[in-house]
Amino acid sequence: MLFGRGAEQAAIGRLLDEARGGRSGVLVLRGEPGIGKTALLEHAASAAGPEFQVIRATGVEYEAELPFAGLTLLLAPGLDKLPALPGPQRRALEGAFGLAEESGPAGGRLLTGLATLGLLAELAAEKPLLCLIDDAQWLDGSSVEALLLAARRLQAEGIVLLLAARDDEGAFPAAGLPELRLAGLDEAAAAELLSAAVESGASAGFAGRVPPDVRRRVLAEARGNPLALTELPAALAAEPAGSAGSGRLPLTSRLQLAFHGKVSGLPAATQTLLLVAAAEEAGDLAAVLHAATALGAGPDALAPAEQAGLVRITGPEGAAVLAFRHPLVRAAILHRAPLRQRSAAHRALGEALEDGDRRTWHLALAAGAPDAALADALERTAERAEARGGHGAASAAYERAARLTPDRDGATRRLVLAAEAATEEGRLEHAEALAERAGARTDDPFAHAMIAHVRATAHFWRGDHPAAYRLLLDACTPGIEASHAARMLFQAFHAAWYVGEEPVGAVLDRLAGLRLPPGEPAAPLVRHLLAGTLPLLGRPAPPLPSARETAAEARRAGAVPSDLVQLCGATLILGRDDETYELAAGLATEARAKGAVGMLPTVQFFLAEAELFHGRHTDAEVTATEALALAEDTGQRQWVSQLASLLAYLAALRGDAGSCAALVRRALAGAGPGGAPPAGEPWAQWALALLDLGQGRAADAADRLGPLTTGRHRHHVGATRAVPDLVEAAVRLGAPERAAEPYERFARWAAATGQPWAHALRLRCQALLGPDELAESGYQAALDLHRDSGRPFEQGRTALLYGEWLRRERRRTDARPHLRAALEAFELLGARPWAERARTELTATGTAAPAGPAGGPLAVLTPQELQIVRLAAQGRSNRDIAAQLFLSPRTVGHHLYKAYPKLGVASRGELAGLL
Repeated sequence: MLFGRGAEQAAIGRLLDEARGGRSGVLVLRGEPGIGKTALLEHAASAAGPEFQVIRATGVEYEAELPFAGLTLLLAPGLDKLPALPGPQRRALEGAFGLAEESGPAGGRLLTGLATLGLLAELAAEKPLLCLIDDAQWLDGSSVEALLLAARRLQAEGIVLLLAARDDEGAFPAAGLPELRLAGLDEAAAAELLSAAVESGASAGFAGRVPPDVRRRVLAEARGNPLALTELPAALAAEPAGSAGSGRLPLTSRLQLAFHGKVSGLPAATQTLLLVAAAEEAGDLAAVLHAATALGAGPDALAPAEQAGLVRITGPEGAAVLAFRHPLVRAAILHRAPLRQRSAAHRALGEALEDGDRRTWHLALAAGAPDAALADALERTAERAEARGGHGAASAAYERAARLTPDRDGATRRLVLAAEAATEEGRLEHAEALAERAGARTDDPFAHAMIAHVRATAHFWRGDHPAAYRLLLDACTPGIEASHAARMLFQAFHAAWYVGEEPVGAVLDRLAGLRLPPGEPAAPLVRHLLAGTLPLLGRPAPPLPSARETAAEARRAGAVPSDLVQLCGATLILGRDDETYELAAGLATEARAKGAVGMLPTVQFFLAEAELFHGRHTDAEVTATEALALAEDTGQRQWVSQLASLLAYLAALRGDAGSCAALVRRALAGAGPGGAPPAGEPWAQWALALLDLGQGRAADAADRLGPLTTGRHRHHVGATRAVPDLVEAAVRLGAPERAAEPYERFARWAAATGQPWAHALRLRCQALLGPDELAESGYQAALDLHRDSGRPFEQGRTALLYGEWLRRERRRTDARPHLRAALEAFELLGARPWAERARTELTATGTAAPAGPAGGPLAVLTPQELQIVRLAAQGRSNRDIAAQLFLSPRTVGHHLYKAYPKLGVASRGELAGLL
């Protein structure tokens, strides 16, 4: 029975009711030890009743980390449903659970999380599913990552996910998930619970009644904590009369002392068995009894611990599980035991276990001196963890192996491997600490280069691009192998891109000086990067081959898809947007098919840019919206910033000021060290300037675009292509000189691209800047080049500017067809501010311009609904669409159910005709 938890019970009840109706929900219960989190989970299981399937997992505090241990426990009831998952997702979970051969590459953290969502959805296919996870703060890192990713994507599967975690600082970060913090019980509920506990015998030490003075003291010291209300009466009863006791200690420490006292009163053999059980992480009763027997504590020693209520045995015979009454019991047992006894318990467990990795870990925890054979075994454990995608477990194993390695160089190598694995997991501070330790142990240049690479990666993902750039450039000494140097310089280029033109040029100089061996996969990529980027800096460059040719050459030499992502950006830099689109679309399709979805946010950003520049604004929004969700799921902060700012630009184009501002805030949240701007700042500033320009605020637009097109980010794609907007704003202000220098750079860039659309924009700028007698020929030449460029927004803007010029020249009849063409283009694109401007200009020529619907029939759909509708119109099933978009089939069906009425259709067949 729960006391004083009516609000919490109601919140859980609402989630269960929504799940009965097909909706999913998540709630994180937070609070101090003993506050009642577990009791609420039990209440949820009871309230769910037979209508729900219930699955559970509990985190266990352990010195080692076993990859996907918590997830394996939670999803064990659903392993028979693995064949229903799409191939890449099924293989990801099979690898995570150790059910498949570990010869292939790991599925990646994102794919494992998506597979977790898929398997949960399969479990919920027949009836609602309740997932209960206790002590989530102690789950292994790989399980936490997969569960949180799945939690953020739950929509319409009929699943309730309840997670209980301590509220300690940094414990179980679950940003974005709803939380409920548990406070202590109020005075009335606390008194009621205390009385019930004493009367039922749950709180020993008093014969059915607590003396008033003790009662007052318990209520005061427990502060409404239910576990304290149950345990403190017995602890106070054991204190000598007149003793001040331990009331000044923190409550958690007092509870541990209370349990310590209970354990100390048990027979020595029982205490030994409890220590073995506390050292064993899985609750494996057979292993505990085997190991305890080896230490002189037979199976009979278990009974006193059960009678004292410290442990309970659950599960069928042959697979029985030993569980402690509360995690504080386990902690009290471990903390009271001397190191010698804990080591003996781990050694006995290691000798009792047959499982290779668990056995190795227990023996490693027992080792008190270097042991080469054990260190080798632990490195193999780390390698298996990495193959399964458990980078946190791998890092811990490499680090422990380094401690056990007798020779200095071997220990240094393992520390570097531990740092690399910690970087992969996202534990950047720990990775840097490991790298520093490794660097202090060696003078080897290659080892220091690897260490610098780890540290640079940590700096880069934190947003400290200058530090990452300098570390990588300094590490590429002449003694480093050219192929490895090329990869480090590629990352240095990425960091330098956010620092400024001079660092970009320095990296390109280093790349140009590399002497790569024949057949090296990086060689064609280096040539392409040089050819695509040097013209932007005003420097001579070799001819730029097509992205298709470069990609084919690199693949023949052994390059993998992730190596080719850099090509997308390099091609975009020099205006080959069609090639960017082709390459990025192909890489995205390949990544989906192979399950390599970790690289999708990067590829999709380039794809969305290409779609935007081609005037396919709806496609760009769909692509960027999906990519933004994936980037947030995997903590790719750089791409969250970039994609949010690109979506802000699209919102500005539509004239949606509220969405634009919200997306800019999202993009610019969290400056890097030293106030370094987030990666998406150039796009964000362009978005805000476009919003200003569309709403007639030319001065504000010019004030934003001036620093963007002349500052340290002026070489960025967005900054380069924002120059025509600056020219228009400056001319409207009567201050064309504010755009003079950026325009000269833009003109040189447009000439270097050789692209007709770039020349059209250059001609439009010339027409705006004057002289006035050349304006008409400039506009007409620009429109001729626009006609076959497939860029309706820019073509419409040129037509609008030309129509405005003609009207100012009192040539109203000549202006009308250009203004009508501009209005039609803007309405089809949903570019409302520009459509209103064209409509106003057309009306000023003496012709009425009726308002029309913007964006076409699909404009009523959300980006995700549109994505699903398009795939459904191709005849794909809900399951196929779910596999393509990393959703559950029921969520796909839910979105179709919402989309059909919006479109006025009732079936997939009607969708095909509409699209």
